[in-house]
Amino acid sequence: MFSSKASFRGGTHITAQKKLTSGLPIIEMEAPPYIYLPLSMHIGAPAKPIVAAGDNVKLGQLVAKASGFVSANIHASVSGKVERIERRYLPNGGITECLVIRNDGLDTFSDEIDSSGSLENLTAEKIRSLLQEKGIVGMGGAAFPTHVKYAPPKDGPGIDTVIINGIECEPFVTADHRVLLEKPKEVIRGLKYFLLASGAARGVIAIEDNKPDAISLLTELTENESNIEVVTCQEKYPQGSEKQLIYAVTGRIVPERALPASVGVIVDNVSTAVQTALAVETGLPCYERVLTVNGDAVARPGNYLVRIGSLYSDVVTLACGGTKAHVAKILCGGPMMGFAVSSLEYSVIKGTTGILLFSPDSGAAEYSPEQTCVRCGRCLEVCPMFLQPTVIAKAVKRKKWYDAVNADISACIECGCCSYSCPAHIPLVQYIRMGKQFIMTDGSGGFNPLYSG
Repeated sequence: MFSSKASFRGGTHITAQKKLTSGLPIIEMEAPPYIYLPLSMHIGAPAKPIVAAGDNVKLGQLVAKASGFVSANIHASVSGKVERIERRYLPNGGITECLVIRNDGLDTFSDEIDSSGSLENLTAEKIRSLLQEKGIVGMGGAAFPTHVKYAPPKDGPGIDTVIINGIECEPFVTADHRVLLEKPKEVIRGLKYFLLASGAARGVIAIEDNKPDAISLLTELTENESNIEVVTCQEKYPQGSEKQLIYAVTGRIVPERALPASVGVIVDNVSTAVQTALAVETGLPCYERVLTVNGDAVARPGNYLVRIGSLYSDVVTLACGGTKAHVAKILCGGPMMGFAVSSLEYSVIKGTTGILLFSPDSGAAEYSPEQTCVRCGRCLEVCPMFLQPTVIAKAVKRKKWYDAVNADISACIECGCCSYSCPAHIPLVQYIRMGKQFIMTDGSGGFNPLYSG
């Protein structure tokens, strides 16, 4: 039905900037002296702590329990002592309670970890239970609790396709690429568990065509898998966005405000698949992840296996050997959908895909002042959701929330194509993101430098 390079409508082409780290193997970082576990590191309700200051904990122990169906368990990523519970900022500007654990350096595993289950006796219900119990969330950045995706649908067509997202279209970030190359069998096994959990008959591993080594390897390993195929997608941003990827692979259009399950599809990141395989086969919870540290200010850029709750500063120091230049800009995630942060005192969470540090000499750190819109229409041409970004941004600037809602502000996936393509350097996606924040709180919530009152 589709060409060998599946794609979608809209989007733009961005220089990948991946050569510096795409060929570097994953290196395990030593655990830092302190771990800072935010209780809100996933979409949904924050987890509730079940330990207190002074408690001793073991690696993999449940320390915060999901407070609702759309929430996720949190486990200790080191063994040691809970020093305190404090409030800390998240990269997106939110504030959450945070468990501070002093690492005892022993990595004593919790007795809660049970790997005695039989793979032969696995059921869909058992896999869904493990996804919930082990705190597995989408590790491509969204951090949506994975067990929610696989809950039996009350209505709708039922799930027939599970897509493993190996696109990784953000510039500078190469963690998923390395996972595909170094843990391909785990990716495939994770997909098989997803197929069992969902009842889907078809599994797809989608990879962008700028990763020919991964495409070749996964194609070879799935050659005899009758219900699994590798689909090569065109290198185009935001190919890895859920709705765009579903269209590219299946031709189906996910309606606005609907989940992929409404068209019979579930999408999961490659690292989520690996984590699921680990949970099923070893009983290990989600306590570490692979991320990329990149940028011209980093002494040793690379791909690192890092404990959840490590501070960015510890990652840069312990894994990367520090910085080699003055840091002018810090990004959590990629430059398109990530967040600029003011320091390295933030925690690595389950959805942290990368940490980028740029010097003043880097083009990525340049600031271009906003100019007047020239009505060129480029933002309309590249918008993968077929919106009018300038109309929405103007409504937000004027606090015309009704107009912003009428212009479908909620449909924006915040990919940043509009801002990237704007010759007037208008931060369109930032205005849209800000507008959503104010609309969700009746125009009064959150902090924004444009609105002091």
